[in-house]
Amino acid sequence: MNREQAYALMLEHTPSESLRRHMLNVEAAMRWYARHWGEDEDLYAVTGLLHDFDYEAHPGEHPTWGVAFLRDHTDTPPEVLEAILGHATYTGTPRETRLAKTLFAVDELTGLVQAAALIRPDRDVRAVELSSLKKRFRNRAFAAGVNREEVEQGARELGVDLDTHLGNVLRAVQELGPDVASASSGAEVTP
Repeated sequence: MNREQAYALMLEHTPSESLRRHMLNVEAAMRWYARHWGEDEDLYAVTGLLHDFDYEAHPGEHPTWGVAFLRDHTDTPPEVLEAILGHATYTGTPRETRLAKTLFAVDELTGLVQAAALIRPDRDVRAVELSSLKKRFRNRAFAAGVNREEVEQGARELGVDLDTHLGNVLRAVQELGPDVASASSGAEVTP
């Protein structure tokens, strides 16, 4: 499966613009880490784009429904399927590959980055500073749905210092620009 196929599948199964935006942010962070490590950017991108594609239609079965669908209807690589299962701790799927560890590490954190942009008057993620993101991370009342323990665990599993990880993901999402990373309008989200 290539990036265009993954993007089309994500659009087909995900009506919510905010969830689409989240998956694009995760894709950006996955690409950033793939480049950083000299890994396959497209493989990482596809993983980021597809990790939550089934969430709206099948929340009680996520991500197992999505993985079964991908296994039966696409040529998605097995390592992508395992990474998608592993990003949801309740599946009990171990994160053994760098791909799986990266998805787990960036998933929750991209939500914090997006929330930090949305509270700015200009809603521009490019203006979010790392110091502000660190402060928001420590404030558990801010973006309370972001699981800080999973963000910390993800950084540990990657072997990356938490502050460095926050900066890496912030940079990755900032590269998307405000229209994709943090827009709050109902406009169509396209990378």
